[in-house]
Amino acid sequence: MAHDVTVYGLGNCDTCRAARKWLDGRGIAYRFHDFAAEGIDAATVDGWLGEHGAETLINRRSRTWREIPEERRDISDPAAAAALVLANPKLVKRPVIVSGERSWVGFGDDVREAVEGRRA
Repeated sequence: MAHDVTVYGLGNCDTCRAARKWLDGRGIAYRFHDFAAEGIDAATVDGWLGEHGAETLINRRSRTWREIPEERRDISDPAAAAALVLANPKLVKRPVIVSGERSWVGFGDDVREAVEGRRA
């Protein structure tokens, strides 16, 4: 059965590679969207921020976050958070897995269960 899944991330991200390997091992068809090669659009970022919020979506432990000047790190305003992510896609916690109208950030047990549960 075809499964409409897109994995957003970076090709050199260990967690993204683990997610792809896990999906392959379960026979779940997916498309990989590499931020570095393909970029990311405002509608996608706005949707993720609306569903998950900036605190979940933005990786504030990353080197990219630390390299951003302190005065530009305000993510309390959704528009400012979206602009920050669009200018720095590597800020997105990875992977973001999208299936249908749902998306999940990261690759914990809860994400695996949710994605696998949608196969049925």
